[in-house]
Amino acid sequence: MASKIDPKVYASLLRVRQAYAFDAGCFLMRFYAYMMNIGTVTMLTLAGYSFFVAGLTSSVIAMSTFFVAPRVSKKVDELGQSKVVPLAAAVTMVGLAAMLANVWLHGPVWVLFAAAVPMGFVPRPEALARARWTYLIRSGRLGDAAPELRTMFSYEGVLDDIGFMFSPSISIALATALVPIAGLLAGGMTFAAGTVLLTLSRSTEPEPGWAAREGGGEKRQDQPAKRRAIIRTSSVVRVLFAIMFFVGAFFSVFDATTVALAEELGNANIAGIVLIVASCVSMVTGFLFGMLRLRVPQYAQLVAAAVVIGLAYGSMFLVDSGLSLFVMSTIAALFYAPLLITANATCERAVPGDRITEAITWMNAGMTCGMAFGPSVSGIIVDTWGAATSFDFGALLAAAVPVTALLCVGVLKRNVRG
Repeated sequence: MASKIDPKVYASLLRVRQAYAFDAGCFLMRFYAYMMNIGTVTMLTLAGYSFFVAGLTSSVIAMSTFFVAPRVSKKVDELGQSKVVPLAAAVTMVGLAAMLANVWLHGPVWVLFAAAVPMGFVPRPEALARARWTYLIRSGRLGDAAPELRTMFSYEGVLDDIGFMFSPSISIALATALVPIAGLLAGGMTFAAGTVLLTLSRSTEPEPGWAAREGGGEKRQDQPAKRRAIIRTSSVVRVLFAIMFFVGAFFSVFDATTVALAEELGNANIAGIVLIVASCVSMVTGFLFGMLRLRVPQYAQLVAAAVVIGLAYGSMFLVDSGLSLFVMSTIAALFYAPLLITANATCERAVPGDRITEAITWMNAGMTCGMAFGPSVSGIIVDTWGAATSFDFGALLAAAVPVTALLCVGVLKRNVRG
């Protein structure tokens, strides 16, 4: 249970002035990362390509991100951010440039698919920022003034919510108001600026192998160049991958089905209101959650969060009207940010500090995979049986989150540090 609520916990983060530059850089990078898929669909449909082509191109980006991003993050942990991030970002920008040029010229479809593959090389800004904070806090560089890791994960979660909430709408607004490529072009420019800002912040960059050398308390048998993927060596990362797969699946089904229900009800504005309110509730809850000082073991926090969110979003089978959708969405959104914050904190407690970038990226890759799977199935369900049945499918996916956590509670208890 919580021993107390401390409203001043975020002041310790704001006092770490050396974090301002890299956090600003990662914040800028987030905008492109979060608008990449929906921005591509919007851009292609506005440019005259079919919904099928737009959806397939977005799926290629998602699958490329799933396969490539964790390997990029592995190299980041092994060689350092300044050596890997600029190269990966350059590959990403080459793919984006090819995509934008082809759309501007209304070129062939195969070029879109070819350009989508290098776009998956995008370095994950949420993992890069958390890795730097973890390094600063756990290496002892901040001394007694170091903030709590839990507070940091809450703070970064709020930044994630801001990017996730606003970047797709900004992309859509620019694409519809100006030209179809305007949204992703603006996102690419902010991503490039953020990459430069992050790369120039060398003083806070985690040193490869720092956890074994600077008092992190972890001993590693293998050399960085010979390390296997963290998802192969860490059972907790595999559990988190599975949990986040179902989270991404049910949440994307909920988003897509919300739009479908709004269309069935003949009022498209319902979807926008529901999703915006839910995002705001999640952002505020994440901020407040960081003020809690919990004395519950970390693995138990994750299991509890998984059970609560499974029950909350599992109730979407009750949705049959705009009002019930709004009530269910608003209540369930209270528990979304706490789950993500707890999952990130659990990941940090289960892996060596100098592998946190790769571990968090694998966890997010699970969500990416789920977000590719969920809508593809729910789309068929909506077309065949309607939005209500799709909500039933989403409820089953949500129920899989606590089931997975409860089945793996022994693994979590043994491998998550107290």
